[in-house]
Amino acid sequence: MADVFELNIVLNLRESLSDEELAELRWHLGLGPQPEILRIVSEFPVVVVDDAGEPAVENHPEPLLGQHGDAWKVTGALTSVLLRPEDPTNGAWALTIRQEIHPDQFESIAELLGWLSTKADDRHRREAGTVHLGWIRFHESDRSEPLVVRDGEVEWP
Repeated sequence: MADVFELNIVLNLRESLSDEELAELRWHLGLGPQPEILRIVSEFPVVVVDDAGEPAVENHPEPLLGQHGDAWKVTGALTSVLLRPEDPTNGAWALTIRQEIHPDQFESIAELLGWLSTKADDRHRREAGTVHLGWIRFHESDRSEPLVVRDGEVEWP
């Protein structure tokens, strides 16, 4: 797992989160229990070997941005924080995430990030169809690149 990236997201979210969305987001951030029904990201395919020794695909849900504690490759701490700011002009929710991710996770994380981009406060919309989520960098690089969702698609490095 040497192809590790540091993912930094700093977003203010609008009020429009339902109780179900909030519960699932908290779970993805490692801040709450897994909801019974997953709607934001519902498929977590994992190839396993079945009882007959054949490969089979099973659904194994796991929080996508829920690491907390020491970082493995990027040094420092990994965290995800979601809170209501004291100043309501800063949005209904403040979200800060610092995680280590592998390119194998890009597809499932992109589903979550695409959804987050629809909930982002207007200050994160730089141009029509583009939402600035934060930054990403390869663990050996000293240069971060902007992480954006453009027309519903995450632009990975």
